[in-house]
Amino acid sequence: MLSYRHGFHAGNFADVLKHIVLVELLDYLTRKDKPLEYIDSHAGAGLYRLTSAQANKTAEYEGGIARLSEEAFPELSQYLSLVREACGGSRLSHYPGSPWLARHYLRSTDRAWLYEAHPADFATLEQLMERDNRVRCQQSDGLKGLLSHLPPTSKRGLVLIDPSYEVKSDYQQVVDHLIKAHRKFPAGVYALWYPVVDRQRIDRMEQQLLKSGIRRMQLFELAVQADSREHGMTASGMIVINPPWTLFESMQQLLPKLLGKLDQQDGFYRCEQLAGE
Repeated sequence: MLSYRHGFHAGNFADVLKHIVLVELLDYLTRKDKPLEYIDSHAGAGLYRLTSAQANKTAEYEGGIARLSEEAFPELSQYLSLVREACGGSRLSHYPGSPWLARHYLRSTDRAWLYEAHPADFATLEQLMERDNRVRCQQSDGLKGLLSHLPPTSKRGLVLIDPSYEVKSDYQQVVDHLIKAHRKFPAGVYALWYPVVDRQRIDRMEQQLLKSGIRRMQLFELAVQADSREHGMTASGMIVINPPWTLFESMQQLLPKLLGKLDQQDGFYRCEQLAGE
């Protein structure tokens, strides 16, 4: 099933949380001189036009990125400046996806592996990245592709896993592949994004990851509405394995502020250390 198109949801509250965490990880990991390999299992189109028919059908960005400013969130200056750069420095016209953000941080010695299965989004992604010899794009299953790159030759890697979850089996698939990936490359940094549509599914994911024995695991979640099966996605979260030591404190301070700006009704946040050393 390849019906999902992220263009309808670009820049929404879930993207904001996901990309804030991703920028924090990329910024920290690229401070060291050693090469880094970035793997994106579900890369999407890479860059989204917020004036498109897709984006304006739901206009979800109005409840997400459009509510943030550098004046109100100076701690997000890097993330917000990248969004502004993607817009050409003008009004909010585009929103950068994870491949666009990651490419900004890549150095000459770094490499990125981007996977996208949807043919139209893959064509857009490939065109966006075609002149960058640090980046390889593949139109295939990113979860299977992920395992083929581990452990990376550089011995330093950041993996982003963020499928659409339109197929219910995705919830189990991401857990299984994340556990396998960690076994192949325990030192890697892994960021797993999830939507909260059915809280029980997320509870099962968390319990399975905890039972796997993986250590150094943190969870960051932002809910703009109370849990409900009637309103679609009410929350989204990121589970990060082997996070930088700075991430937890940063998110502790940021999540209450984000909730204050993005909350729609009875929202909440979670900032939890799921597993220690």
